[in-house]
Amino acid sequence: MALCAACMPVKIGIIGGIGLNDPEILEGRTEKYVDTPCGKPSNALILGRKIKNHTIMPSKVNYQANIWALKEEGCTHVLVTTACGSLREEIQPGDMVIIHQFIDRTSLRPQTFYDGSHCSARGLCHIQWLNHFGTIITIEGPHFSSRAESFVFCTWGANVINMTTIPEVVLAKEAGICYASIAMAIDYDCWKEHEEAVSVNGVLKTMKENANKAKNLLLTTIPQIGSVEWSETLRNLKNMAQCSVLPPRH
Repeated sequence: MALCAACMPVKIGIIGGIGLNDPEILEGRTEKYVDTPCGKPSNALILGRKIKNHTIMPSKVNYQANIWALKEEGCTHVLVTTACGSLREEIQPGDMVIIHQFIDRTSLRPQTFYDGSHCSARGLCHIQWLNHFGTIITIEGPHFSSRAESFVFCTWGANVINMTTIPEVVLAKEAGICYASIAMAIDYDCWKEHEEAVSVNGVLKTMKENANKAKNLLLTTIPQIGSVEWSETLRNLKNMAQCSVLPPRH
């Protein structure tokens, strides 16, 4: 979705998780299927991490292609919705959390555009992070956490848990894109006693209930993003990404 700020044009990409792969939130939409040096993205227009019927595991999503495609389309911002489990009593199923920090517990996914593959950018990228609040822990999946793991994650200070934020946020930052994630709590993971165990049916039911809230939040937020002057922020992001790259030695 393209919007105009005072000096620099703003173009917002949306990556919708389960329950929000809904192109109806855009008017006058057109579907555009693209290819990238990293392969094909998950979908067209509003990128869904999982295609219909959820046949791609979180580990197998082509995050590199998704972010590359958005960057090539000129996106300056990416808004993301993600299903998550709550690791805090005060974050109840149905609540939404804006994520500011992460803990990476994945192990099978390409984490960077500078990975030495055939489509890789040259060099080594040591991307930088700032300390904030609203912490998500991303696990490899596709299985849910064990109760022992869930208890450990609570002691680490994480607020919510999911399977998709990493490496998506890392790749967006390497690309110099503003990235914001709306985490939609669907359950208490499995740490909380006397709560029903996490189940696929329960996840889908709560996600369906949350989808309209997330959609309304996006529709409210997007015009506000478009009304802000982002030139300095985008320049700083671009410079930070460039300065994080250690070029190859010749």
